[in-house]
Amino acid sequence: MNLPLPPVLIVDDEKNMRRSLQSVLSGDGYAARAAESAEQALEFLQAEDFFMVITDGRLGGMSGYELLKNIHASKPDLPVLMLTAYATPKLAVEAIQAGAIDYISKPFEPEELLHAVGRCAERFRLLRDNMALRSREIVTLDQIVGDSEKIRKLRQLILTVAQTDARVLILGESGTGKELVAGALHGLSPRRGKNYIRINCAAIPENLLESELFGHERGSFTGAMKQKIGRVEEADGGTIFLDEIADMSKPLQAKLLRFLEDGTFTRVGGTEELRVNVRLIAATNRDIAKAIESGDFREDLFHRLNVVQFNLAPLRERGSDILVLAEHFLEMFRVRMNKNVAAISAPAKQKLLAHRWPGNVRELRNAIERALILETQREIQPASLPDFQVGSRLQKAPAIAQDESLDAALARIERELISNALEMNGSSLTRAAEQLKLSRHSLRYRMQRLNMKTDEESEEQAAKISGTK
Repeated sequence: MNLPLPPVLIVDDEKNMRRSLQSVLSGDGYAARAAESAEQALEFLQAEDFFMVITDGRLGGMSGYELLKNIHASKPDLPVLMLTAYATPKLAVEAIQAGAIDYISKPFEPEELLHAVGRCAERFRLLRDNMALRSREIVTLDQIVGDSEKIRKLRQLILTVAQTDARVLILGESGTGKELVAGALHGLSPRRGKNYIRINCAAIPENLLESELFGHERGSFTGAMKQKIGRVEEADGGTIFLDEIADMSKPLQAKLLRFLEDGTFTRVGGTEELRVNVRLIAATNRDIAKAIESGDFREDLFHRLNVVQFNLAPLRERGSDILVLAEHFLEMFRVRMNKNVAAISAPAKQKLLAHRWPGNVRELRNAIERALILETQREIQPASLPDFQVGSRLQKAPAIAQDESLDAALARIERELISNALEMNGSSLTRAAEQLKLSRHSLRYRMQRLNMKTDEESEEQAAKISGTK
């Protein structure tokens, strides 16, 4: 189905020019709305969708160039065509650098304007088609990369939960793959043929998030010139993923709670009760218990969302996955960049293993991408990787719990370091001891003192798997 285009937004402080532009556009089949100032244009942009903006460079109040920068910052995919009667090469360069898709001098021929508008219309259609395809994109378990026990258990849990309609709350630090898990839950579910809608609650201004979720009626607030369908309606029959749910305002949390109770809602400014059938998945990188305790997050909403909870381990707690992921990203970027870099050198691997990865998998991905860009040899060298020491110096010292003694805290930290070293080295006591700069005997002694398992079962099993025994 060939969906109609949203309107063009015209911004000009001259009434005759606004009318003239509207006439030219409507004559070629485009809907157009006109704003007499940049300030009014920003109100329209908050309340309505447009496929492009045409603005004069000089306006009363905020200039067209300031409007352009504002649009580019908040809606980077929205093309802006700049018009001016004071054209100079310098202004043209400034407009393009600020994000304008094109620059036309007044007076101009209608064909010149329509040619630019036609290019933007085609661009919008392509973007819309791509978004529609992505909304039904299937995430598979193969995209959740890793060989650690925690990742194996995660994949199994996804397989089990995906077949149900249970609500899911995904907890974990930034960069641990919460969006990937949510996508897999949809992609492996019976709803995979329907829309998968993603919303980052922290990225949308508080006063607009309710309209984004539930839609609004015409005239419900300043600039709401037409009815808007909300994202929950778009997701009907499918799945909606609310990322950074803990950043949602308390009033909107109450409305979301009502929606979760029976699937009903009303658009902003509306009275009609609507009902949809969606599966809701939520995620946050915040400490949800602390958010509840501080009153920032409703406890009853937490219980509604928390039917099944996923806790994604940070990369530092599944060190055996670091090199697996690094080689996965190496292959991915090597193909994209057509680079003749086939491996990661041993010193580079040591540098990767020594880092604590506060940015988790996202940081590792960026590090490998950077290394591929800079590397000139056949193997990634340590110099091509970021200087992790800068980030390490910024890391906070380990915290001591309120009722924890110093000795208990030191024992806990020592236990974590040993556990991480064992996981990084496939449960091999010998290799873990080498990484920790200890003798094997000393490592065994420390583990016994900390009541940690010291038998050789895990090491022997790892050796059989790797073929060393």
